[in-house]
Amino acid sequence: MPIADWPDLERPREKLLARGAASLSDAELLAIFLRTGLRGLTAVDLARELLGEHGGLRRLLDADHRALARRRGLGPAKVVQMKAGLELGRRYLEETLKRGSALTSPRATRDYLRARLRAYSHEVFACLFLDNRHQVIEYEELFTGTIDGASVHPREVVKRALHHNAAAAIFAHNHPSGVAEPSRADRSITNRLSAALALVDVRVLDHFVIGDGEVVSFAERGLI
Repeated sequence: MPIADWPDLERPREKLLARGAASLSDAELLAIFLRTGLRGLTAVDLARELLGEHGGLRRLLDADHRALARRRGLGPAKVVQMKAGLELGRRYLEETLKRGSALTSPRATRDYLRARLRAYSHEVFACLFLDNRHQVIEYEELFTGTIDGASVHPREVVKRALHHNAAAAIFAHNHPSGVAEPSRADRSITNRLSAALALVDVRVLDHFVIGDGEVVSFAERGLI
């Protein structure tokens, strides 16, 4: 049955207007971007197929745009809309942590770091440098590595903290395996960095490990 023949509050657009975007499933949200389906398939049906083929929303949106555009039912225009929607979401999160913004929401910090680091297929170590009021000075991706590790050098982190005249720092790195559980090496480098930065009066507030969906906070685990 075409979506136009569905009851009003079951149509994705009308449902969003009546109940808010959070009330929609992944397939319903994606269908709004797709707009149309295929012969015998509504946009919602097509969205469900795409999510099933890629194993979820994240892997679908992170897929290569050229490969997606060749998929029957998509094409360049629909892929552009999907990718633009993803980038809008990332920029929305970034505005919550723009320079001069105070870190008043741990959830916003977590969501921002997840959006920045989760899609990498290799390990990346990043740092948020903060002033003495915990306002953001700068976000920097300091070290990159392979699929299973990145070399982190405390001396370079100290140099960047001094360059920004930071009073505090938050670390984050991704685990391309998708498992967010901190490793022994993660704990060791966090301790080394905390000790090195303490010598220049820079406090380490947290270290986030970004997995496929989960984010682990060292501070919440009592590891800092």
